[in-house]
Amino acid sequence: MSGRLVHIGSAVVDYVYRIDALPAPGTEKTASSFAQVAGGGFNMMVAASRTGMKVVFGGQLGSGPNGDFLRAAFAAEGIETLTRPSPLMDSGNCVAMISGDAERTFVSWPGAESVLSLGMMAPVRVARGDWVFASGYTLSYVGSRDALADWIETLPAEIPFVFDPTPVISDIPRVILDRVLAHTSWLSCNTTEAAEIAGPGAVEAIAARLLSNHCPTAEGVIIRAGAKGCFVRLADGTAQAVPGFKVAAVDTNGAGDTHIGAFVSALSRGVPPFEAASYANAAAALSVTRHGGSSAPTDQEIQTFLSHDDRSVHGRKQKAHL
Repeated sequence: MSGRLVHIGSAVVDYVYRIDALPAPGTEKTASSFAQVAGGGFNMMVAASRTGMKVVFGGQLGSGPNGDFLRAAFAAEGIETLTRPSPLMDSGNCVAMISGDAERTFVSWPGAESVLSLGMMAPVRVARGDWVFASGYTLSYVGSRDALADWIETLPAEIPFVFDPTPVISDIPRVILDRVLAHTSWLSCNTTEAAEIAGPGAVEAIAARLLSNHCPTAEGVIIRAGAKGCFVRLADGTAQAVPGFKVAAVDTNGAGDTHIGAFVSALSRGVPPFEAASYANAAAALSVTRHGGSSAPTDQEIQTFLSHDDRSVHGRKQKAHL
Protein backbone atom coordinates (compact mmCIF):
# COMPACT_ATOMS: atom_id res chain seq x y z
CA MET A 1 0.00 0.00 0.00
CA SER A 2 1.49 3.35 -1.00
CA GLY A 3 1.44 6.32 1.35
CA ARG A 4 1.11 10.00 0.64
CA LEU A 5 3.38 12.26 -1.31
CA VAL A 6 4.15 15.19 0.99
CA HIS A 7 5.34 17.93 -1.35
CA ILE A 8 7.41 20.66 0.31
CA GLY A 9 8.01 22.87 -2.67
CA SER A 10 6.73 25.91 -4.48
CA ALA A 11 3.69 26.36 -6.68
CA VAL A 12 3.28 29.43 -8.87
CA VAL A 13 0.96 30.73 -11.56
CA ASP A 14 2.37 30.27 -15.07
CA TYR A 15 1.61 32.79 -17.81
CA VAL A 16 2.27 30.76 -20.96
CA TYR A 17 2.89 32.44 -24.31
CA ARG A 18 3.29 30.42 -27.51
CA ILE A 19 5.54 31.99 -30.13
CA ASP A 20 7.30 30.78 -33.28
CA ALA A 21 10.72 31.80 -31.92
CA LEU A 22 12.16 33.96 -29.16
CA PRO A 23 12.29 37.66 -30.09
CA ALA A 24 15.66 39.20 -30.80
CA PRO A 25 16.90 41.70 -28.17
CA GLY A 26 15.01 44.98 -28.45
CA THR A 27 12.23 43.51 -30.61
CA GLU A 28 8.69 42.31 -29.95
CA LYS A 29 6.68 39.21 -30.81
CA THR A 30 2.94 38.59 -30.85
CA ALA A 31 2.05 35.27 -29.27
CA SER A 32 -0.16 32.80 -31.11
CA SER A 33 -1.83 31.81 -27.84
CA PHE A 34 -1.84 32.59 -24.12
CA ALA A 35 -2.88 30.62 -21.06
CA GLN A 36 -2.85 31.13 -17.29
CA VAL A 37 -2.18 27.81 -15.55
CA ALA A 38 -0.94 26.44 -12.24
CA GLY A 39 2.75 25.63 -12.45
CA GLY A 40 5.94 25.07 -10.50
CA GLY A 41 5.62 22.17 -8.09
CA PHE A 42 1.99 21.71 -9.12
CA ASN A 43 3.08 19.79 -12.21
CA MET A 44 4.93 17.14 -10.24
CA MET A 45 2.05 16.80 -7.77
CA VAL A 46 -0.44 16.30 -10.59
CA ALA A 47 1.72 13.57 -12.13
CA ALA A 48 1.85 11.68 -8.84
CA SER A 49 -1.86 12.18 -8.16
CA ARG A 50 -3.01 11.08 -11.61
CA THR A 51 -0.97 7.91 -11.32
CA GLY A 52 -2.65 6.90 -8.07
CA MET A 53 -0.78 8.58 -5.21
CA LYS A 54 -2.44 10.66 -2.50
CA VAL A 55 -0.76 14.08 -2.57
CA VAL A 56 -0.63 16.82 0.06
CA PHE A 57 1.14 20.18 -0.16
CA GLY A 58 3.26 21.47 2.70
CA GLY A 59 4.66 24.58 1.06
CA GLN A 60 3.27 28.09 1.18
CA LEU A 61 0.52 29.65 -0.93
CA GLY A 62 -0.31 33.35 -1.01
CA SER A 63 -3.42 35.26 0.01
CA GLY A 64 -4.11 37.16 -3.23
CA PRO A 65 -5.55 36.27 -6.66
CA ASN A 66 -2.62 34.02 -7.59
CA GLY A 67 -3.02 32.07 -4.35
CA ASP A 68 -6.76 31.75 -4.95
CA PHE A 69 -6.10 30.50 -8.47
CA LEU A 70 -3.67 27.87 -7.17
CA ARG A 71 -6.02 26.73 -4.41
CA ALA A 72 -8.74 26.16 -6.99
CA ALA A 73 -6.33 24.16 -9.15
CA PHE A 74 -5.25 22.07 -6.15
CA ALA A 75 -8.87 21.37 -5.24
CA ALA A 76 -9.65 20.26 -8.80
CA GLU A 77 -6.88 17.65 -8.56
CA GLY A 78 -7.77 16.54 -5.02
CA ILE A 79 -4.56 17.98 -3.52
CA GLU A 80 -4.86 19.15 0.10
CA THR A 81 -2.85 22.11 1.39
CA LEU A 82 -1.56 21.56 4.94
CA THR A 83 -0.34 25.08 5.70
CA ARG A 84 -2.21 28.36 6.09
CA PRO A 85 -1.99 31.01 3.36
CA SER A 86 0.56 33.74 3.83
CA PRO A 87 -1.16 36.84 5.25
CA LEU A 88 1.59 39.06 3.85
CA MET A 89 1.88 38.35 0.13
CA ASP A 90 0.45 36.60 -2.89
CA SER A 91 1.90 33.57 -4.65
CA GLY A 92 4.52 34.20 -7.31
CA ASN A 93 4.33 33.79 -11.05
CA CYS A 94 6.36 32.62 -14.00
CA VAL A 95 6.28 33.77 -17.62
CA ALA A 96 6.87 30.80 -19.90
CA MET A 97 7.56 31.32 -23.59
CA ILE A 98 7.10 28.15 -25.66
CA SER A 99 8.72 28.34 -29.09
CA GLY A 100 7.87 26.43 -32.23
CA ASP A 101 10.45 23.71 -31.52
CA ALA A 102 8.63 22.92 -28.21
CA GLU A 103 11.45 24.39 -26.11
CA ARG A 104 10.70 26.85 -23.33
CA THR A 105 12.20 29.94 -21.71
CA PHE A 106 11.19 31.23 -18.27
CA VAL A 107 11.20 34.44 -16.25
CA SER A 108 9.87 34.12 -12.71
CA TRP A 109 8.87 36.39 -9.83
CA PRO A 110 8.84 34.74 -6.37
CA GLY A 111 6.03 35.34 -3.92
CA ALA A 112 4.73 33.59 -0.81
CA GLU A 113 6.35 30.32 -1.87
CA SER A 114 9.75 31.91 -1.27
CA VAL A 115 9.20 32.37 2.49
CA LEU A 116 9.11 29.42 4.92
CA SER A 117 9.73 29.01 8.62
CA LEU A 118 9.57 26.02 10.92
CA GLY A 119 6.54 27.63 12.52
CA MET A 120 4.74 27.79 9.17
CA MET A 121 5.59 24.13 8.59
CA ALA A 122 4.33 22.97 11.99
CA PRO A 123 1.10 21.50 10.49
CA VAL A 124 3.17 19.32 8.12
CA ARG A 125 3.52 15.92 9.77
CA VAL A 126 4.71 12.75 8.10
CA ALA A 127 3.79 9.15 8.88
CA ARG A 128 5.20 5.76 8.01
CA GLY A 129 4.53 5.03 4.35
CA ASP A 130 4.72 8.69 3.28
CA TRP A 131 7.19 10.00 0.70
CA VAL A 132 8.57 13.55 0.96
CA PHE A 133 9.64 15.66 -2.01
CA ALA A 134 11.44 19.00 -2.24
CA SER A 135 12.96 20.92 -5.12
CA GLY A 136 15.84 23.28 -5.59
CA TYR A 137 13.54 26.24 -6.11
CA THR A 138 12.57 26.39 -2.43
CA LEU A 139 16.22 25.98 -1.46
CA SER A 140 17.26 28.83 -3.75
CA TYR A 141 15.16 31.43 -1.93
CA VAL A 142 16.87 33.30 0.90
CA GLY A 143 13.63 33.32 2.90
CA SER A 144 12.98 29.57 2.81
CA ARG A 145 16.22 27.65 2.33
CA ASP A 146 17.38 27.44 5.95
CA ALA A 147 14.02 26.39 7.36
CA LEU A 148 13.53 23.74 4.69
CA ALA A 149 17.03 22.30 5.16
CA ASP A 150 16.48 22.19 8.93
CA TRP A 151 13.12 20.44 8.46
CA ILE A 152 14.55 17.86 6.04
CA GLU A 153 17.23 16.95 8.56
CA THR A 154 14.53 16.07 11.11
CA LEU A 155 12.82 13.53 8.84
CA PRO A 156 12.77 9.98 10.28
CA ALA A 157 15.19 7.63 8.53
CA GLU A 158 12.35 5.40 7.33
CA ILE A 159 10.67 8.24 5.37
CA PRO A 160 11.96 8.30 1.77
CA PHE A 161 13.04 11.79 0.72
CA VAL A 162 13.17 12.63 -3.00
CA PHE A 163 15.07 15.68 -4.22
CA ASP A 164 15.18 17.47 -7.57
CA PRO A 165 17.81 20.25 -7.64
CA THR A 166 16.12 21.92 -10.70
CA PRO A 167 17.77 24.39 -13.11
CA VAL A 168 18.36 26.93 -10.31
CA ILE A 169 20.92 24.65 -8.66
CA SER A 170 23.65 27.27 -9.02
CA ASP A 171 21.57 29.62 -6.83
CA ILE A 172 21.60 27.16 -3.90
CA PRO A 173 24.46 27.75 -1.44
CA ARG A 174 26.73 24.71 -1.51
CA VAL A 175 26.47 24.18 2.23
CA ILE A 176 22.67 23.99 1.97
CA LEU A 177 22.83 21.72 -1.07
CA ASP A 178 25.26 19.36 0.64
CA ARG A 179 23.04 19.12 3.74
CA VAL A 180 20.02 18.18 1.64
CA LEU A 181 21.90 15.71 -0.56
CA ALA A 182 23.20 13.96 2.55
CA HIS A 183 19.60 13.15 3.54
CA THR A 184 18.35 12.28 0.04
CA SER A 185 16.91 8.82 -0.59
CA TRP A 186 16.34 9.36 -4.32
CA LEU A 187 17.96 12.10 -6.40
CA SER A 188 16.33 12.96 -9.74
CA CYS A 189 18.10 15.52 -11.91
CA ASN A 190 18.91 16.23 -15.53
CA THR A 191 22.36 15.80 -17.04
CA THR A 192 23.35 19.44 -16.54
CA GLU A 193 22.33 19.44 -12.87
CA ALA A 194 24.10 16.13 -12.25
CA ALA A 195 27.36 17.54 -13.64
CA GLU A 196 26.90 20.72 -11.56
CA ILE A 197 26.92 18.57 -8.42
CA ALA A 198 29.44 15.85 -9.27
CA GLY A 199 31.56 17.34 -12.05
CA PRO A 200 31.76 16.52 -15.76
CA GLY A 201 32.25 13.13 -17.32
CA ALA A 202 30.37 10.14 -18.67
CA VAL A 203 26.93 9.63 -17.15
CA GLU A 204 27.99 6.33 -15.57
CA ALA A 205 30.86 8.00 -13.72
CA ILE A 206 28.75 11.00 -12.70
CA ALA A 207 26.04 8.74 -11.27
CA ALA A 208 28.63 6.76 -9.32
CA ARG A 209 30.13 9.95 -7.85
CA LEU A 210 26.70 11.29 -6.94
CA LEU A 211 26.11 8.24 -4.78
CA SER A 212 29.57 7.83 -3.30
CA ASN A 213 30.47 11.46 -2.71
CA HIS A 214 27.22 13.38 -2.33
CA CYS A 215 24.25 11.14 -1.47
CA PRO A 216 25.76 8.53 0.87
CA THR A 217 22.42 7.28 2.23
CA ALA A 218 20.53 7.29 -1.08
CA GLU A 219 18.89 4.21 -2.57
CA GLY A 220 19.61 5.49 -6.05
CA VAL A 221 19.98 8.36 -8.48
CA ILE A 222 18.15 8.96 -11.74
CA ILE A 223 19.67 11.25 -14.37
CA ARG A 224 17.10 12.42 -16.90
CA ALA A 225 18.12 12.97 -20.52
CA GLY A 226 14.93 14.25 -22.16
CA ALA A 227 13.75 12.23 -25.15
CA LYS A 228 16.70 9.84 -24.75
CA GLY A 229 15.27 8.52 -21.47
CA CYS A 230 17.24 8.33 -18.24
CA PHE A 231 20.13 6.62 -16.47
CA VAL A 232 19.52 4.92 -13.13
CA ARG A 233 22.18 3.79 -10.68
CA LEU A 234 21.34 2.06 -7.43
CA ALA A 235 23.28 2.01 -4.17
CA ASP A 236 24.23 -1.65 -4.75
CA GLY A 237 26.14 -0.64 -7.89
CA THR A 238 23.68 -1.91 -10.46
CA ALA A 239 22.93 0.58 -13.20
CA GLN A 240 20.92 0.80 -16.39
CA ALA A 241 20.28 3.25 -19.21
CA VAL A 242 16.49 3.23 -19.60
CA PRO A 243 15.53 4.34 -23.13
CA GLY A 244 12.86 6.92 -23.82
CA PHE A 245 9.96 6.73 -26.25
CA LYS A 246 9.77 8.40 -29.65
CA VAL A 247 6.84 10.82 -29.83
CA ALA A 248 5.96 14.04 -31.65
CA ALA A 249 6.59 16.69 -28.97
CA VAL A 250 4.51 19.87 -28.97
CA ASP A 251 5.36 21.21 -25.50
CA THR A 252 8.21 20.07 -23.25
CA ASN A 253 7.14 22.31 -20.37
CA GLY A 254 6.68 20.16 -17.25
CA ALA A 255 8.15 16.97 -18.74
CA GLY A 256 10.75 16.64 -15.99
CA ASP A 257 8.13 17.25 -13.30
CA THR A 258 5.91 14.58 -14.85
CA HIS A 259 8.83 12.15 -14.91
CA ILE A 260 9.59 12.64 -11.22
CA GLY A 261 5.95 12.42 -10.13
CA ALA A 262 5.32 9.22 -12.08
CA PHE A 263 8.62 7.69 -10.88
CA VAL A 264 7.86 8.34 -7.20
CA SER A 265 4.30 7.10 -7.60
CA ALA A 266 5.51 3.86 -9.15
CA LEU A 267 8.18 3.35 -6.48
CA SER A 268 5.59 3.91 -3.76
CA ARG A 269 3.56 1.01 -5.18
CA GLY A 270 6.54 -1.31 -4.99
CA VAL A 271 7.57 -1.17 -8.65
CA PRO A 272 11.31 -2.02 -9.06
CA PRO A 273 13.38 1.08 -9.86
CA PHE A 274 14.33 0.26 -13.46
CA GLU A 275 10.70 -0.53 -14.31
CA ALA A 276 9.59 2.62 -12.49
CA ALA A 277 12.04 4.60 -14.64
CA SER A 278 10.55 3.20 -17.85
CA TYR A 279 7.08 3.99 -16.53
CA ALA A 280 8.24 7.56 -15.84
CA ASN A 281 9.77 7.82 -19.32
CA ALA A 282 6.40 6.84 -20.78
CA ALA A 283 4.58 9.40 -18.62
CA ALA A 284 6.96 12.16 -19.72
CA ALA A 285 6.66 11.11 -23.37
CA LEU A 286 2.89 11.35 -23.22
CA SER A 287 3.03 14.72 -21.45
CA VAL A 288 5.08 16.38 -24.22
CA THR A 289 2.43 15.46 -26.80
CA ARG A 290 0.01 17.79 -24.97
CA HIS A 291 0.01 21.50 -24.30
CA GLY A 292 0.38 22.74 -20.73
CA GLY A 293 2.81 22.10 -17.89
CA SER A 294 0.30 20.02 -15.90
CA SER A 295 -0.36 17.68 -18.83
CA ALA A 296 0.57 14.50 -16.96
CA PRO A 297 -1.26 11.35 -18.07
CA THR A 298 -3.22 8.97 -15.85
CA ASP A 299 -1.98 5.52 -14.92
CA GLN A 300 -4.44 3.96 -17.38
CA GLU A 301 -3.15 6.16 -20.20
CA ILE A 302 0.43 5.14 -19.41
CA GLN A 303 -0.51 1.46 -19.30
CA THR A 304 -2.27 1.75 -22.65
CA PHE A 305 0.74 3.54 -24.14
CA LEU A 306 3.11 0.86 -22.85
CA SER A 307 0.89 -1.96 -24.07
CA HIS A 308 1.28 -0.66 -27.64
CA ASP A 309 5.06 -0.42 -27.33
CA ASP A 310 7.40 -3.34 -28.01
CA ARG A 311 8.87 -3.02 -24.53
CA SER A 312 6.28 -4.56 -22.23
CA VAL A 313 7.12 -2.76 -19.02
CA HIS A 314 4.28 -1.96 -16.66
CA GLY A 315 4.23 0.48 -13.76
CA ARG A 316 2.60 -1.94 -11.39
CA LYS A 317 4.21 -4.35 -9.00
CA GLN A 318 4.59 -7.65 -10.84
CA LYS A 319 4.37 -11.14 -9.42
CA ALA A 320 7.33 -13.36 -10.22
CA HIS A 321 6.65 -16.15 -12.70
CA LEU A 322 8.75 -19.15 -11.69
